Amino acid sequence: MAVSPVLVIKLVEDSALSVRARLYDDFAEHEIVLNSVITYWWANNLPPASKFLELFDSVIKRTINEIMPHKTLNLKYEVKANQILDKASEIEVNLISVSADDIGFKIENGKFSLSGIRKVEPDFEAKEFETAFDHVIETPDIVLKKYLEMKK
Repeated sequence: MAVSPVLVIKLVEDSALSVRARLYDDFAEHEIVLNSVITYWWANNLPPASKFLELFDSVIKRTINEIMPHKTLNLKYEVKANQILDKASEIEVNLISVSADDIGFKIENGKFSLSGIRKVEPDFEAKEFETAFDHVIETPDIVLKKYLEMKK
């Protein structure tokens, strides 16, 4: 029986999002410290929901590369928000599938919500917004070479 790699997503008291990848006894874990990044995005007038999703993709990619260096990462997830992503103050993410070089990951706790990620104006109108992402993220050859060297 083959053992599937596992990707665990854990929201830690609305202050951090932990991303952990595990294969046999090998694991890698990274946290997104929400207060810090959200404050940065606010200070620089950047859309927190959109920026969070970019960071989320990147952290998953890095975490998996540390235990299983790969060329291509496929991520599929759905996002629900209370406004278009550039204006949303609340998002719900449902991670549907993750595969690295066509090796699928079992996903634990792939559904989570973030609220209060954007300051809302008094005239803010919530409008249900849903979208799906199907990302294919390539690892540059030079970066892949470094991850392969780290595994040796």
